[in-house]
Amino acid sequence: MMEWNRPAYKGRDVESGGGTLAFIPVTLGSPELRWAFIRKVYTILSIQMLLTVAVSAVVVFVKPIPHFFVSSGVGLGVYICLIILPFLVLFPLYFFHQRHPINLVLLALFTVSISFAVGLSCAFTKGEVILESAILTAVVVVSLTLYTFWAARRGHDFSFLGPILLSSILVLIVFALIQRVE
Repeated sequence: MMEWNRPAYKGRDVESGGGTLAFIPVTLGSPELRWAFIRKVYTILSIQMLLTVAVSAVVVFVKPIPHFFVSSGVGLGVYICLIILPFLVLFPLYFFHQRHPINLVLLALFTVSISFAVGLSCAFTKGEVILESAILTAVVVVSLTLYTFWAARRGHDFSFLGPILLSSILVLIVFALIQRVE
């Protein structure tokens, strides 16, 4: 059975949309399928955030890297190319967004390129500010992920302020630790 704007898959791979069953929304699927989907999405998001924080930290704390990009014409040219690279990776990602192995490779390339773009932006601005915002964003993502898994196992919903309060307190704790280091 063909779906809208989607080729017919020959395999039985759930990730690639294969099999004989028509597309079933994740909310109507089995709990195991929902948990697998949630784990996959949050794992990808967490890896993206942690990679961005790691690259930003390297650029901020290894002084020859920002010095190269700020003080030489070659460094500026490489910086401009690395800023344009994520946009170039988006074009094939748009066309291959439903082709299973290709879309994950392109998403990984996009993540690496955007991590370098954010990390190298630290060379032209106050890097500690960008690094601080990247760390705080990663804390929010990880804390919401942990809360999501905890709440879903206990049957809690997101109608109250639990996720916001948990994220806020963790942001305040990490912010206080960062300010203490300076």
